[in-house]
Amino acid sequence: MKRVGILAVQGAFAEHKIVIEQLGAEAFEIRQKADLTEQGADAIILPGGESTVIGKLLKELDMFDKLQRMILEGIPLMGTCAGLILLAKEISNDDSRYLGTMDITAKRNAYGRQLGSFHTKGMFKGIGEIPMTFIRAPYIESVADQEGVEVLAKVDGNIVAARQKNMLVTAFHPELSQDLRVHQFFLEQI
Repeated sequence: MKRVGILAVQGAFAEHKIVIEQLGAEAFEIRQKADLTEQGADAIILPGGESTVIGKLLKELDMFDKLQRMILEGIPLMGTCAGLILLAKEISNDDSRYLGTMDITAKRNAYGRQLGSFHTKGMFKGIGEIPMTFIRAPYIESVADQEGVEVLAKVDGNIVAARQKNMLVTAFHPELSQDLRVHQFFLEQI
């Protein structure tokens, strides 16, 4: 059985856990550094939330370097919303840098603050049309490695999902939908 660790220091981690378990995989919460190594994760999810808070907590809890190394060594990883920002090598409207493992430039709060949140449907490469929930969402302004980064979805011309090597990111929250196909797509990569 596949074991998926979900970073649970802040943000919407509980919803991801429910979806992973509905798909027949085992999910556990990553709350401290030991959880990264002792739980035996086959994959990791970085949930939505507040990227600055999550980034700070990763350092305070001494998980940052270990998590970054695991990503660079190839553990399958899915980042949603704030998770996308944490993985981006560049953030166009913020000087902060976090894990920086994906060749993308993200734009924080690209659709505005909380009032700019919205629901839509869009095409996701390899899946088809899916519901998308955007909450204070970023989007991917550009990809640095045209060959290595595969664009999977766009909304209004903006990149909202992409994949590079072992990393899958979405600007929207697939865990807030009854449609499980994005998580299934992720699990199939493990």
